[in-house]
Amino acid sequence: MFRWALLVVVGVGLAGTLYSVHLDRIVRGKFEGQRWALPARVYARPLEIYADRPLLGDQLQAELDRLNYRRVETPAAPGSYSRDGERFLIRTRSFRFWDGEEPGRTLQVNLADGRVAELADASDGSSPAPALVRLDPMLIASIYPTHNEDRVLVRRKEIPDLLVRTLIAVEDRSFYRHLGVDPRGIARAAFSNLRAGGVVEGASTLTQQLVKNFYLSADRTFERKINEALMALLLERRYSKDEILEAYSNEIYLGQDGSRAIHGFGLASDFFFNKPLEELGIPETALLVGLVQAPSSLDPRRHPQAALKRRNLVLDLMVRDGVISTAEAQAAKAAPLGVAEGGGRAVGEYPNFVSLVRRQLQRDYREEDLRSEGLNIFTTLDPSVQAEVERALPARLAELEKKRRMKAGSLEAAAVVTSVAQGEVLALAGGREAGYAGFNRALDSVRSIGSLVKPAVYLAALSKPERYSLTTSIQDTPVSMRVGDKIWAPKNYDHRVNGAVPLHRALSSSLNLATVNLGLSLGITEVTETLYRLGAQRRISKVPAILLGAVSLSPLEVAQIYQTIAAGGYRAPLRAIREVMDPNGRPLNRYPLAVEAVVDPRAAYLTTWAMQRVVTHGTARWLGAKLPKGMTMAGKTGTTDDMRDSWFAGFSGDKVAVVWVGRDDYQPMGLAGGTGALRVWGDFMLAIPNEPLSDVPPDGVVLAGRDQAPYVAGTTPAAGTGGEKKKTGREGGDEQDIAQAEPKPAADPEPAVEAKAAPKASSSKNLFMSDFYN
Repeated sequence: MFRWALLVVVGVGLAGTLYSVHLDRIVRGKFEGQRWALPARVYARPLEIYADRPLLGDQLQAELDRLNYRRVETPAAPGSYSRDGERFLIRTRSFRFWDGEEPGRTLQVNLADGRVAELADASDGSSPAPALVRLDPMLIASIYPTHNEDRVLVRRKEIPDLLVRTLIAVEDRSFYRHLGVDPRGIARAAFSNLRAGGVVEGASTLTQQLVKNFYLSADRTFERKINEALMALLLERRYSKDEILEAYSNEIYLGQDGSRAIHGFGLASDFFFNKPLEELGIPETALLVGLVQAPSSLDPRRHPQAALKRRNLVLDLMVRDGVISTAEAQAAKAAPLGVAEGGGRAVGEYPNFVSLVRRQLQRDYREEDLRSEGLNIFTTLDPSVQAEVERALPARLAELEKKRRMKAGSLEAAAVVTSVAQGEVLALAGGREAGYAGFNRALDSVRSIGSLVKPAVYLAALSKPERYSLTTSIQDTPVSMRVGDKIWAPKNYDHRVNGAVPLHRALSSSLNLATVNLGLSLGITEVTETLYRLGAQRRISKVPAILLGAVSLSPLEVAQIYQTIAAGGYRAPLRAIREVMDPNGRPLNRYPLAVEAVVDPRAAYLTTWAMQRVVTHGTARWLGAKLPKGMTMAGKTGTTDDMRDSWFAGFSGDKVAVVWVGRDDYQPMGLAGGTGALRVWGDFMLAIPNEPLSDVPPDGVVLAGRDQAPYVAGTTPAAGTGGEKKKTGREGGDEQDIAQAEPKPAADPEPAVEAKAAPKASSSKNLFMSDFYN
């Protein structure tokens, strides 16, 4: 009998040992591996503050408000600021960027005349004034794991001592003394709960809670409780208290945001208070710790009274264990819950821009990497510019609809804003409704661009200084040619024929006939190749109609073309990403500025000068009349046949912007480039800081003539000629641009083109398309 009993004991002991080894392997495997599938976090550009930077007081305040900085009388904690007129005192937050840590500072920023007049370190009198300071960037999106868990990882040293002491007081008073399971704690919790007539203190240790959440299901079974106790003991044997506390703080479930599960104190602090964990006060800390017991029934947004009662009970427990004083608890009980509106959720604010980011990321990362590796993605989005774009689009479109008696909501729009020098996408709107993740017109709406193509035609001509200058006379005379079995006969918008006109006026007045004659003399291939050099990547059909805009591009593609012109002929592929880092702050991929000289900078400067006259003398005079003193801009209006598309593309010294306005059903809307898209463009571009165009010509360009027009050296007109021929016709007015990939049938003629059946016999007056292929 004894032998059999011994065998049973040995067998049970061996089985228990083997089972413990099995559980230990599970404990170590997950705890030492990748503990969580972490979402990628997408950040906007950080606001850089430096002396003489263009910056308005309201813009700085709006940036601080977007970052959830609190306006106070005296900034004493990170994430706070005060404002006295144009003087700001800011306690910045520290933040780890790809090139190092940006420390928290106390900054004094004085603004004057729309610029940073003074930047000083106000923490003490000995610190030198920083040359440049970056604020922490705005979180604009997260790319969640497929199971929709979300968390913001915090290290043990980043967990505030107040939170740790409160958590231990409420959930596990013997945390630093027990070995994973605390029998005395179970008895003490049972007594406390019995005396209070409800659950006020947890019976499980923090280690057991971590095991339940991290390894096991929530099933209330005896087997699960045994496994929980055994694994808690194993976890305590393998790892330190700080490691366990760190894992617990990142794993604990604290709420639900739709389909997104809120895990960990770091994310919960953002979700409930729009604050980083280190900025929480006593009442906020008590509320978070109180949620551990029952996140759903204590949700402060849905059950504020229950949450308030639980918070105040936690405050009493904090007093009991000496975490805070009675006076502090009374003050905290008098405070509101302090839950922020909107759930601290950045996701969804900029879906159109994030769509561009994801497309660029797909070249380097798999989708599962974005959903699990915890990447930090730093983008080029400028929230202040984006805000102005989002304000301008719906307001101006509603005004245009009302003025033209259109059905409300019938007009749509898209806009792209980029930097000139870096080719960074600063703002992007895929439609009039901000934050709507629908059809992204900025990226995917491919429409005929009308007269936006014309600067490329004139740039191609000015790249041949031996043949063309800004004041060269070109013929604005009728053109008729056979295209297939049709006759292509474009006309000017006003149906006038102006004869010989200077090249710059042909562009500023958007003369169709002059542009066609110029383009034909250059050759269709030359114009097409110029478009490719400027950045067009889509296949362009080599037909004469491209000279008037029979080229279909998206607003982003148009922005690339105009960025190259604005940058003086240097093409920088447009990018929405600056850097990508792993969760530990190590840079993974750099997205450096890549610049390539693609066209003659002298020709680009001359083209820009002519485009300035579009604004001051031509089809965009509405904008020219609104420019502040000293500001210069250049651009081009564009309208397609039957006024189906209204475009404006232009640039200042540091920003390029493109706007498209039209209808999704391709119906005419009665708006030309100068009466539709230009108005939207002006509304937001005049509301953001801009640098004027440079008036310093590149090497090899000289100024001459009555208008001090630029010329390539050696091509200056003779003295006394005035630099241009006598003007004929009128300058200015709006334009109607013809954009058609193929001739329209005779039954559906367009206003500026006549499509007729070609005569059977050839005529010397008809020009065949093949004659203009190079």
